[in-house]
Amino acid sequence: MVNSLADRFSLLGSGLRNVRTFDKVGVVQRVIGLVIESEGPETSIGQVCTICSERSEEEIEAQVIGFRENVVLLMALSSVHLIHPGCKVISRRNSNDVPYGSCLLGRVIDGMGRPIDGKGPLMAPSRNGFFTDPPNPLARTLIKDTFATGIKAIDSFVPMGMGQRMGIFAGSGVGKSILLGMIARGSDSEVNVISLVGERGRELREFIEGDLGEEGMRKSVVVVSTSDQPAPMRIRASILATAIAEGFRDDGKNVLLLMDSLTRFAMAQREIGLASGEPPASRGYVPSVFSLLPKLLERTGTSELGAITAIYTVLVEGDDMNEPVADAVRGFLDGHIVLSRKLANANHFPAVDVLRSVSRLDRAVCSEEEMSLISEARDLLAVYNQNEDMINVGAYVKNSNPKIDRAIDKNSGIQNFLRQKFDTLSSRDESFSQLRKVLQ
Repeated sequence: MVNSLADRFSLLGSGLRNVRTFDKVGVVQRVIGLVIESEGPETSIGQVCTICSERSEEEIEAQVIGFRENVVLLMALSSVHLIHPGCKVISRRNSNDVPYGSCLLGRVIDGMGRPIDGKGPLMAPSRNGFFTDPPNPLARTLIKDTFATGIKAIDSFVPMGMGQRMGIFAGSGVGKSILLGMIARGSDSEVNVISLVGERGRELREFIEGDLGEEGMRKSVVVVSTSDQPAPMRIRASILATAIAEGFRDDGKNVLLLMDSLTRFAMAQREIGLASGEPPASRGYVPSVFSLLPKLLERTGTSELGAITAIYTVLVEGDDMNEPVADAVRGFLDGHIVLSRKLANANHFPAVDVLRSVSRLDRAVCSEEEMSLISEARDLLAVYNQNEDMINVGAYVKNSNPKIDRAIDKNSGIQNFLRQKFDTLSSRDESFSQLRKVLQ
């Protein structure tokens, strides 16, 4: 009995030591640009604090981004116009909890996990998983199952596997958002988690009601941070969406994570790094950008319980595929889909440049017959493109080269096959069946 009581008191004592009985409070000293400098409180990087003003009843949320000696550096998650020297800075408890569960489906939330869709409070339990480590590399299951997107050009020429991480590389205005909406509606996933980072506010409703639609929204969670919101909020929207997808994966679900765009995530981290005094490196991007990108991307993929198939859009500046973010991301992902402005201007939708697009797992998820069809179709397109100028000016004489003759004969059929209306979806089997007919 004594031992039992001693054990109980020991457990009670250890529990009390872990309970926080008071708020940790600091004081704002000054604001320089976007950075708020505070003396205290005792906190850690990534933690969210509440800044209270004696002149107003409003409270402002700010995230800790660094330290300088004994000074805490914060960036506001909203406007800073009410902040003045002497404001109290209170470290919030459980500021990085992540909502999870099926009650998230059909909802639109911001980077703090708060609903913005007007459908009432978010009745979802929370868990601690905002900043988590990627799965153990040796615990990841091998990717063997196919993942159909409903897009013929992708499923046949750039086939994906369940748990694969793919990038869509494109300039502005070539149809990325419409393509993401089609994938969300036509994919094999059980749950969609969609992160819209730095989007124009006007486009949010257009994407949800037009591109995604009721069919896609029923199995989707949308995490939004518009372009007018501060950089830390854009970072939080990306990380929160990944953490929510991890929650569904841990329940054994087949999850599709769509993030638009990874470039704006990198730009937000560049803004934070420069504001906190980090030296710029390649094209103004700070080193922390290239450190944070793999930490975010490696959290997706397969695990022992489920799989997150992730598709990230990468906004290439000036259609330069070798700009720093695009070049770095291409090395982290399992393949890339390139959208061509030339095809988009020619009214070719989706504007997928199949010859420049690559899936590193095509042989793992395709049969020998399917790989044969893909290889033959790619060869015909490549031969036609290499001789296109000669063909168009009439310099090529028919029957001079059997390969060119066959490429000319099949080119219009392949181009028609690669076109697809935005409101029409195709199964993977239908895609390969149509491609087989074209090549015959």
